[in-house]
Amino acid sequence: MNFMRKNWYYVGAALFVVLGIGLAIFWNDMSLLRKLMWLSFMALLAHQFEEYGRPGGFPAVTNIAWMPSADGKPDRYKLNRQGALFANVFFGYLFYILAILFPNLIWVGLATVLFGMAQLGVHGIIINRKLRSIYNPGLFTVVFLFWPIGLYYIWYVVVNQLVQWWMWPLAIVYLALAAYFGLYVLAFRIFADPNSPYPFEPSEMERFHVKEKLAKMSA
Repeated sequence: MNFMRKNWYYVGAALFVVLGIGLAIFWNDMSLLRKLMWLSFMALLAHQFEEYGRPGGFPAVTNIAWMPSADGKPDRYKLNRQGALFANVFFGYLFYILAILFPNLIWVGLATVLFGMAQLGVHGIIINRKLRSIYNPGLFTVVFLFWPIGLYYIWYVVVNQLVQWWMWPLAIVYLALAAYFGLYVLAFRIFADPNSPYPFEPSEMERFHVKEKLAKMSA
């Protein structure tokens, strides 16, 4: 478990390569819906690596700029390695893999692509406002992966009459519940601890130079 706490986003990057090879090998054997969900999962892995690996810095963005708290050190509160692992891997992977396994459940697919597209609100608006910037770790994959895949998926299911009206509210409710319990509750309630024994490494906190950016803003 300790290995995964430290390296889960590198493991995800390796999985991205494996999935890319698998997609190329089995391309002709997959339905378009499954291909899109497969690509959506790959987009998630790329997004997570952009947030935590390269350029990284999302832990500092969250704990220093987005959700600062005087109750604990920013290297472990509110987000820490344990919460990040459970929210991104145990919840995130399951959420996306279900859509790959059941591509004909359109409401599940809709929830998956809407989840990715909705992150434009976080990365494109909220965090950029906090940092007074036009970019933050995670925004590139939201704009160039989540949104193109999501728009094409929505277009495809609408044009081919695969989606019925009731699937939209069901997808939104499913998405909201999954995001609340899988992300907020796991990362920011259950595992949020000012004295957490799972702090981020200094190198992880230094990525994207969040402290320096905020210092320049206040100068």
